[in-house]
Amino acid sequence: MKRKTFLTILSFTIIFATILSACQTEPDVIEKVVTEVVEVETQTEIEVPVDKQIVIYNSYMSDPDPRAADEATVQMFMDEHPDIQVIHSTVAHEDFKTAIRAYLTASTPPDVMTWFAGNRARFFIDNGQIMDISDVWEEQGWTESYPKGFMAMSSVDGQQYFLPTNWYWWAVYYRVSVFEELGIEPPETWDEFLQVCETLKENDLTPIAIGTKYRWTAAAWFDYLNMRINGPEFHINLMLGTESYSDPRVADVFATWRTLLDNGYFLEDAAAYSWSEALEPFIAGDAPMYLMGDFIRDSLPDDVEADLDFFRFPIIDPSVPIGEDAPTDGFFIAANSQHPEMAKEFLAYLGSVEYQTYFAEQLGRLPTNSGVDRSMFTASQQKGMELIDGADFVAQFYDRDTTPEMADEGMNAMMAFWDDPDSIDELLTDLEAARQEIFAAEEE
Repeated sequence: MKRKTFLTILSFTIIFATILSACQTEPDVIEKVVTEVVEVETQTEIEVPVDKQIVIYNSYMSDPDPRAADEATVQMFMDEHPDIQVIHSTVAHEDFKTAIRAYLTASTPPDVMTWFAGNRARFFIDNGQIMDISDVWEEQGWTESYPKGFMAMSSVDGQQYFLPTNWYWWAVYYRVSVFEELGIEPPETWDEFLQVCETLKENDLTPIAIGTKYRWTAAAWFDYLNMRINGPEFHINLMLGTESYSDPRVADVFATWRTLLDNGYFLEDAAAYSWSEALEPFIAGDAPMYLMGDFIRDSLPDDVEADLDFFRFPIIDPSVPIGEDAPTDGFFIAANSQHPEMAKEFLAYLGSVEYQTYFAEQLGRLPTNSGVDRSMFTASQQKGMELIDGADFVAQFYDRDTTPEMADEGMNAMMAFWDDPDSIDELLTDLEAARQEIFAAEEE
């Protein structure tokens, strides 16, 4: 027997088509219109069996393959939980990024949503818009089955608010044949890394490939140098705006970075190349190291991929906890969820070995739950998982861990530093002024 009920569902697929066609203006205007539309809560008639509980789930998995896997996941969950009806809505990925603020300020938001770890989640956590799910972490044993780096990225003040489920790692990739020919071992420490760079340079090779036409490749170097010199806690606090860019520890990062620039270890005229264009000397073996995410494999010929390996970004200070960049996606529950207990049931499933195994098999996504059988993964993927298992903290990336405005200022400063290393004092003064202005505005 079924009953008819009215649910307040935020249906942005139709809303956005109307807004974007009528509102070719600034993003903040679009967001204002979206919020106003949401506040007029549209009533949608949904038929739900009388004996079922409800959870409303909104997802940005809009590309064909992820969407199909997402829909299958919902059905598998409902098959295992016949007393729960999941009301599933999919919104185009980029539209979701704008819509989420409206979702979370509505009086009846979706219960469960897809999102990004790091500052993207922390912003809403600090605003009290994401639910504390520490009880789910404890009940499901995730405090033991998730690597501590993933637990740390999901926590604020010792409480868990986010469920990370899939990710990819960053590392220093290198050409195995070049290293073997020159008798080079992958370095573990910073001194060893500098010696590798010098050996490559002595053999008329440029040690490090990089293309900075798009600034994020340089930001990766800042992330790692800051985490290796000052530790991941300082790095994340800097990203959150609670540490100062005028702190001498930040200057130390740029001083270490400058050593690499002054010694000519990077590809010349890096700003002329995109990251993929800088692959040409890497492929040729002329610049045999590249700090990059594992997606680098997708752009390499088969023979070069077969000659590829990676090592952890070298340790500079062994007393500092190890931080790694691993951009991570996952889920959360809205603080104002209307169906919190059912939402927690659904979240428990999304964090399970069963779900993460399915997504790994269907989409090749790397799981966060260490209970997933790793024999299904390639040797390289297993090595990447071991790299993250050994991290004390998993960061996202510069432009994910800080606000968009601060990321823009910071990456502009990195490029200016690259062009003129002597300007660092002035650049850090400007960055500190920008930090104070940007984060003061966010607190208003």
